[in-house]
Amino acid sequence: MNDRIELRDADWLWRQISTEGVELSRAEPMLASFFHASLLEHSSLASALAFLLAHKLGDRDMLPMSIRQVCADIYRDNAAVVAAGAADICAHFDRDPACVDYATPLLHYKGFHALQAYRVAHALWLSERRSLALFLQYRIATVFDVDIHPAATIGSGIMIDHATGVVIGETASVADNVSMLHSVSLGGSGCGPGRRHPAVEEGVLIAAGAKLLGPIRIGTGAKIAAGSVVLADVPAHSTVAGVPARLVGSAVHTGAHTGSETQPALSMDQGLNGD
Repeated sequence: MNDRIELRDADWLWRQISTEGVELSRAEPMLASFFHASLLEHSSLASALAFLLAHKLGDRDMLPMSIRQVCADIYRDNAAVVAAGAADICAHFDRDPACVDYATPLLHYKGFHALQAYRVAHALWLSERRSLALFLQYRIATVFDVDIHPAATIGSGIMIDHATGVVIGETASVADNVSMLHSVSLGGSGCGPGRRHPAVEEGVLIAAGAKLLGPIRIGTGAKIAAGSVVLADVPAHSTVAGVPARLVGSAVHTGAHTGSETQPALSMDQGLNGD
């Protein structure tokens, strides 16, 4: 198995990131204080995430210290939130050739930052602290240009690459190991009760600018081509493209990574045919 996709838990990952932090600080002394505050001062991934999100999202209405405490409380009571964040870091490392170490998404990728802030907001939403969850949604949209409703459900091992302009609506669901790029919308159709937004199954790749609208289902391992407008269900392991999107080929691809032949989110192959 390729060492970029072996199982890695949050503790193992944090030890690796801490080692990278030391090396980064030595390599670029001008950023030594940044690396120290963001990485080296912390004893766990949860602590570093709480600090990072507080630093990014704090404002005059809710100071960084308060956001940091909210995040710390969520991470203390919901180990799965931290585990999902660890899986998201690994997703970037595994799928993005520009990501050369595990520290990079944590330090620099706003798609990762927005997703981790959503995870905190989602936990607040589930615990009925909805005003605070919606406040965080507003801050996430303002700071990162990514708008995810805190009621949406999103799995782990998610890569939102570049991320600018991503919108995920209230009743949307995204399964594990999905990759999406900038300007993707999981938008609603209708204004009645019930599900109004897409359900995206495992291993799906959604390319830049794709718009998925309404209570449609995107099957396991499907591929949505860049700029497509998807208004109907997409079968598993198929590729759709166009406005409106239509079936153009298979999404099955024999790639270098284990599982990528049936999950295009892992191979990131954006061609229209699996072959």
